[in-house]
Amino acid sequence: MRATAALLEQPGKPFVLTEVDLDEPRADEVLVRVAAVGICGTDLEFANFFPTPALLGHEGSGVVEKVGAHVTSVRPGDHVTMSFASCGTCALCRTGSPAYCRSFDAVNFSGRRPDGSTAVTHQGREVNAHFLGQSSFASHAVAPERAVVKIDPSLDLLRAGPFGCGFQTGAGGVLNVLQPRPGQSIAVFGAGAVGVAAIIAAGLSSCAVVAAVDVNPAKLEAARGFGATHTVDSSAGDTAGQLAALVPEGFDFVIDTTGREDVLRTAVEALGPLGRAGVIGIGPSESMSFEWRSILNGRSVTGIIAGSSLPQLFLPQLLALNAKGRFPVEKMITYFPFEQIDEAVAAVRSGAVGKAVLTF
Repeated sequence: MRATAALLEQPGKPFVLTEVDLDEPRADEVLVRVAAVGICGTDLEFANFFPTPALLGHEGSGVVEKVGAHVTSVRPGDHVTMSFASCGTCALCRTGSPAYCRSFDAVNFSGRRPDGSTAVTHQGREVNAHFLGQSSFASHAVAPERAVVKIDPSLDLLRAGPFGCGFQTGAGGVLNVLQPRPGQSIAVFGAGAVGVAAIIAAGLSSCAVVAAVDVNPAKLEAARGFGATHTVDSSAGDTAGQLAALVPEGFDFVIDTTGREDVLRTAVEALGPLGRAGVIGIGPSESMSFEWRSILNGRSVTGIIAGSSLPQLFLPQLLALNAKGRFPVEKMITYFPFEQIDEAVAAVRSGAVGKAVLTF
């Protein structure tokens, strides 16, 4: 079938709207008519080096149009949000940790199905797709069943897409991994979509101190509206000193969403004894380093993928909290028509919007 897609013809270049051809869903696949798709920092990072021609996008939501013969969890007409893919057969998948699937890179970042094929072609050329299980910068997506989550049809489909990655990642980092107790302290580095989700989750956990750290004053002001008890403008200098003034004994937890070595080092050094750092961000730094004393006294650094969640369980819980007004991330969403994808990307890169969502 034909679909409208935003193709990446060359790394680092603007997206090009065009028509692509999609395979019929295989036995374990689902065809989803995309209603909306969020733009995530991961899309923007991979757009710089993913093999082209490429079809990115991984925060899609929509309506199931067709299912393969072996699909049992959804049927045509179901409303769904999409998340990452996993093999379903390794020990980590079988024990409820698909975010750490032993084949995670192969099934999410190779641009291909596990057998090396692709469901997407453009003018006879094979397109590198299947990005994080969906490649949803398109009007339709062919996704494996494991990447599709059925949701309540009463929920707003246009809002649901970003829950599959950004909001799930930030919230899950706090609720599933760090699991702070009431009264504890946390600092969140980066007050974008992922950071805001972590801030809201920290509030749900009744943290006494929730510090948002960013260089953008507008984002810091917005973070207060999402539950940050304190803000730290790291562009003002002496970020470590500002954090120490808030919690002199050191923070119980920190989360880094920036992927910057210098930021992560500051975050780790802000921890108190037995403090835990959650590393979420995919960013510009290829390595990280710490002064060895900064991880003594029981401090630990934990890498977190997709909030360590089981999407089929965690996403409906987050969406239910949102429906009750307890996870109000919709306040940071700005909608753009799909045709304005490049304008939306520019707005994300500049920090003009918190979360850009493309609609069809």
